[in-house]
Amino acid sequence: MDDATRQQLLFEANRKSTGAAYLLWFFLGGLGAHRFYLGKKGTGAAQAALGLLGWLPLFLGWIVLGGWLLVDAFLIPSIIREENLETIRALDRGTHSPDSIEPETRAIPRSDPIPGSRADNIRKLSS
Repeated sequence: MDDATRQQLLFEANRKSTGAAYLLWFFLGGLGAHRFYLGKKGTGAAQAALGLLGWLPLFLGWIVLGGWLLVDAFLIPSIIREENLETIRALDRGTHSPDSIEPETRAIPRSDPIPGSRADNIRKLSS
C-alpha cells in the first residue's frame, strides 16, 4: 500500500462525523457529549457542569446552557471542519498520536495460543 492510500485510510478512520456530532448534541448536549466528541474537552466539561449543577442558582445555569446549545447547533460544522483539517495536518507532519490514529501498529504482547485453538491454526497457516 502506498503512502497516499495509507494516509487516506488513516484520515477516514479518524475523521469526525457531522451526523454523530448532531446526534450527541440532540440527545446528550446538556452534558456536553458533542463537545467531548469534537475534542473540546474544556468546554465539554463546562457544559456538563452547567447541565448537572445549573439548577442551583435559580435555574440560570440551564438558561445559559440552552443558549449555548443553540449556538452550538450552528457551530458544529465549522468545529468538525477544523478538527478534520488538524487531523490532515498531523498526518502530513507525521506527528499523529499512535493511540488515536494507528492503534493496530502498537506492540501487543504475544502469548502462545492454546494448541488446537483457532488462533493456533491461524498461526500455523501463516508461518
